[in-house]
Amino acid sequence: MPPHCDTMDGPVVVAARMALERGNVNYILPWVPKESEREVIAAFQKSLAAGKKGGEAKEVADLWFFETVVRLHRAGEKAPYTGLKPAGLDEGPVIPLVDEAIKVKSPSALIEFLSEAVNQEITNKFDLVMEKKEYDVNNVDAGRHFVHAFLGLTLYSHHLYKFIKESNHGSEE
Repeated sequence: MPPHCDTMDGPVVVAARMALERGNVNYILPWVPKESEREVIAAFQKSLAAGKKGGEAKEVADLWFFETVVRLHRAGEKAPYTGLKPAGLDEGPVIPLVDEAIKVKSPSALIEFLSEAVNQEITNKFDLVMEKKEYDVNNVDAGRHFVHAFLGLTLYSHHLYKFIKESNHGSEE
């Protein structure tokens, strides 16, 4: 799955398109880091000027502006920019649930879905540990299978908890 914000129908391009249509750069500025504002404003002004020529010039100018803001948005996430992706890509099940939660002003369905996914994954990993736990000490391969299962459960749980507690993406800085 590509990053949601890299797609032509993702929220960054939607905001950039709105900025160009309404002639107001402020629609896109929240999607880029503060230190990138000057570059976005300059690109916005150039794109608007080129877009006045219409036709292919507008199409090229708009696309260049979309690429610029997505690149800067991704840089703000400390993620690589790998180009714009086409609209309509499969985003997986979570992104539509996030969008719907915002639309209906309730995270319930999103929480239920994610809780079930985590529950199932931890249960599967735990069951594997329990299956591999009782091995003959003289069967080193069986011991390694246990250790592999143990580490799978332990590291998955640790990294999940760490991500939950330490991720600041989406929080005010």
